[in-house]
Amino acid sequence: MRTSLVTILFVMLTSGVLAQSDTLRQVSGFRGDIVDFTIDNLGNVLTLDRNNQLKKMSARGDSIAVFNNVRQYGKLDFIDATNPLKLLLFYKSYGNIVVLDRLLNMRTTLNLRKLNILQVPAISQSYDNGIWIYDQQEAKLKRLDTEGIVLDQSADFRVVLGLNPSPVQIIDQEKLLYLYDPAKGVFIFDYFLTLRNKVALLAWDDFQVVDGIIFGRKGTTILQYQPGTLSLKEQAFPQQLAGVTKMKLSRNLLYCLKNGSISVYAL
Repeated sequence: MRTSLVTILFVMLTSGVLAQSDTLRQVSGFRGDIVDFTIDNLGNVLTLDRNNQLKKMSARGDSIAVFNNVRQYGKLDFIDATNPLKLLLFYKSYGNIVVLDRLLNMRTTLNLRKLNILQVPAISQSYDNGIWIYDQQEAKLKRLDTEGIVLDQSADFRVVLGLNPSPVQIIDQEKLLYLYDPAKGVFIFDYFLTLRNKVALLAWDDFQVVDGIIFGRKGTTILQYQPGTLSLKEQAFPQQLAGVTKMKLSRNLLYCLKNGSISVYAL
């Protein structure tokens, strides 16, 4: 069984390995007045700057591609780089989804409003290169192809769950779907769209799933939860991470956004 990187991080934290401000070793960084970023599973970094320029860079900092038409479709709310060959840009206010290839060339666009899907708080790439969306108006999780055809959908959550979540994130990983609503918690479904678990992990930022373990932060506290257990671990930031506004884990690296720059640390 693979050891989770999140578990490694927490072992280091709780054992005091990261107790001093200089114990996290910075291995690289990215600058450029960055306001948001994400990473793919090949180690590439996607950054959005204040001028609404989207850049793709290698782990070594080499420029791979640039996309300058970010504002053409509204305000960009979410970047999904789950598939390094296909990038999804989500513009929540206008219901636009833009699909880019690995070099940030336009492949297609999808307007959810034209499909009469009017209230979508979150989207994600699906296991079959489709798109998961949560249709909050109908209270259903739906899987679409890139033409907008509904391939699968859940029952009405108001009927089966007795509530209508407003997820800020959907994650498709290892045959499970995670819907995260900071006000209601995390809902875990299988690919048959059957609820497997619900946990009240409230008001978390930077919600991630790494090797089946849920990771996030709340203010200056790092959190870890193992689904199916009562094990919730909390640990204050190492001092050198104070002021970080976004964190992401990838393989053996920790990416932190602070003051417009990304610092990359080795774990």
